[in-house]
Amino acid sequence: MLVISFGAWVTPRLLDPTKRGPEMRARDRRWVDSSPYFWDRQACRWIGLCGLHHLRSDPATRGESDDDEEWGELKRRAMSFEPPRWEADDQPREDRKRNFHQRRRILREIPEYVTKYAPYVHLYSGEEFWPSDIREHVEHMTVYVDEQPLNSSTKWTLDNLHELNRHTGKVILRSNDDVEDRPSWLHSHHNVPNPFPDEEEDETTPPSPKRPNVPELNEPTTWYDVDKRRPLNRIDDPRSRKFQHKGDYSERLAIRGHKPDANGYSAAPAVLVVVDKGSGIVDAFWFFFYSYNLGQTVFNIRFGNHVGDWEHCMVRFENGIPRGIFFSEHEGGQAYAFDAVEKRGNRPVIYSAVGSHAMYAMPNKHSYILPFGLLKDLTDKGPLWDPTLNNYAYHYDYTKEYGEDTDELREPQGLVPAASNPHAPTSWFHFRGRWGDEVYSLADRRQWRFFGQYHYVTGPDGPKFKTLDREKMCQTRKCKILYSLDPFATWY
Repeated sequence: MLVISFGAWVTPRLLDPTKRGPEMRARDRRWVDSSPYFWDRQACRWIGLCGLHHLRSDPATRGESDDDEEWGELKRRAMSFEPPRWEADDQPREDRKRNFHQRRRILREIPEYVTKYAPYVHLYSGEEFWPSDIREHVEHMTVYVDEQPLNSSTKWTLDNLHELNRHTGKVILRSNDDVEDRPSWLHSHHNVPNPFPDEEEDETTPPSPKRPNVPELNEPTTWYDVDKRRPLNRIDDPRSRKFQHKGDYSERLAIRGHKPDANGYSAAPAVLVVVDKGSGIVDAFWFFFYSYNLGQTVFNIRFGNHVGDWEHCMVRFENGIPRGIFFSEHEGGQAYAFDAVEKRGNRPVIYSAVGSHAMYAMPNKHSYILPFGLLKDLTDKGPLWDPTLNNYAYHYDYTKEYGEDTDELREPQGLVPAASNPHAPTSWFHFRGRWGDEVYSLADRRQWRFFGQYHYVTGPDGPKFKTLDREKMCQTRKCKILYSLDPFATWY
C-alpha cells in the first residue's frame, strides 16, 4: 500500500512539465476537499484516483447530429465567395479631422512580408470542434468572480471586457450551457474552411536538409534572442552567403501558384499581433481560437477538456526575412528555423491536432507527457485554413504598458488596430481573466482526476499573456531551436 501511495504521489510530479508552488498545492488541497465523499477524498489523496464514481464515456458528439443545412451552406459559400465584414455594421464613417494619435492608428499597415510568409493550418479531417469567432464565444458566456456570477446589468462584449480587470478576485467566463450537452456553438461547424481544389495537393515543398541544432553554428546574427533593450549581435561576416535568404525558388512558386481567393477561408477570424522587437526584428503572432478543447484519451478515458482554446504560432523576421517559427503545444511549444518546416509556396504549413488543436510541424501521432505513447495528439492533412483571408490585425508595443497607472477602467494603449481594420475592438485583448470555465470541483459529476490528469481543466488566458515580449524563440529550458524536423523532439 505504501508503494502504491508513493507511486501515486510521485507520478504526477514527474509527468507535469510545470512547476508546482505553495499556492498551487494549497489550491489542490481545497479541490480534493470539495468532494462530499470521505472515501473519494482518501482515494484521491493516497492513490491518485479522484472522482472514480464519475467515470464514464466522453465522446466528441452526443447522439446523431443534424448538420445537413450547415454543410449545405458551406458548399454554397465555397462556390460564391464574398468576405463578410466582421466589424459592426453601425461603425461611424472615418473622421479625417481626428487628433494626431488616432490618425496614426489608422495609417499603420501590416508589413507585406508578414502575410507573404503567413502560415497555413491543416485542421484534422475528423475534427469536431472547429475555429470559433471570439465575438460569438463571449455571447455564450457569463462572467463569474470568485466562483459567483457577477451582479451586473452590463452586456460584456469585445469592446469592454478589460473593465472586468477592476475586480480583485478571480474572473472567469463561464459557459451558459452544460458543455457535455455539446451545444452547436462549441462545434462551430459553420466555420470549417472552404476547400482547396484537389489539384493543389502537390504544391507543398519539403523542408531543408538536416543541420545541427545549434544557432551559433547556423546563424549570422542573434535573431533568436533579442529585445528592444538589447541590440542584435552579429556572429559572422555580414558578407557571408549563409546570411542570404534561401527561399527564392519557393517565392517563385508562390507567385505562380498562390492566389488570394476563397480557398481556405473560415468565417472565424484569426488574430494577428505584430510586435516590433527592435534591431530589425519583428515577431508576427498568429492566434487561433476554438470554443472547446476536447482532450485526448488514455485507455478510453478522456483527459484535458476545457472551454475556450487559444493556440498560436509566431514567425520571427529579421529585416523582413523569416528566420524562425514557434508552434504552441499545450503548456509549451516547439521552435524551428524557418527553412526547417514544410512550405506551401513560401508559406509554412502547420498541423493542428484533433480536439486539442495543439500545433505541430508534421502530420502523424505525437506523444506527450505520458510515457509509452499513452497520451498522444493526432494530425493529418485535413481542411486547410488560410488565416490571412479573415483576421483581426493589430500592432502591439509592450513597452508602452511598462509602469502604467492602476486605473483598471482605462484601457492600456499598447495595442493598436492595423489599417486594414481601424475599428477592430481592443478591449478584449487586455482582459486578464480566463476564456472558459474554471476547473470543475471534485463534487461535479463531470469531473475526475487520475494520477494528476484532470478530465476538465481551467480555460486559457488570452493572447496578451502568451509572452508577447519574449526574447527567445523557445519558452522552456529544454526547448531548442530545431534545424530539421524531428518527430521525437519535445519541449519538456
